[in-house]
Amino acid sequence: MTEITITREEIDDRHGRYVARVAGIDAEAELTFTRRAGDRISADHTGAPEELRGTGAAGALVRHMVEDARASGFRIIPLCPYVQAQYTKHPDWSDAFTNAPGEKPKLPG
Repeated sequence: MTEITITREEIDDRHGRYVARVAGIDAEAELTFTRRAGDRISADHTGAPEELRGTGAAGALVRHMVEDARASGFRIIPLCPYVQAQYTKHPDWSDAFTNAPGEKPKLPG
């Protein structure tokens, strides 16, 4: 099994990213986010370089964000197509999202 380490980095007051690093590979995958109104955070983009494709790093990032949302009390607006696709596969995550699986996400305001 691949050892994946995930950290959360704050870029500024509104933006941040979750970063996945895989043991033995000198590369990182990321899931960027933006704090929106109230308890909403949008999942904006998930990216993984070629070196990390097939390692499970991108999926681990989404799972980590869902766990973080549950633990921290925020809801995810899935703007990123990859996050939307993972959510559709895991409808049991609905408590952490602002929309139903397969439903188009809406930004607050």
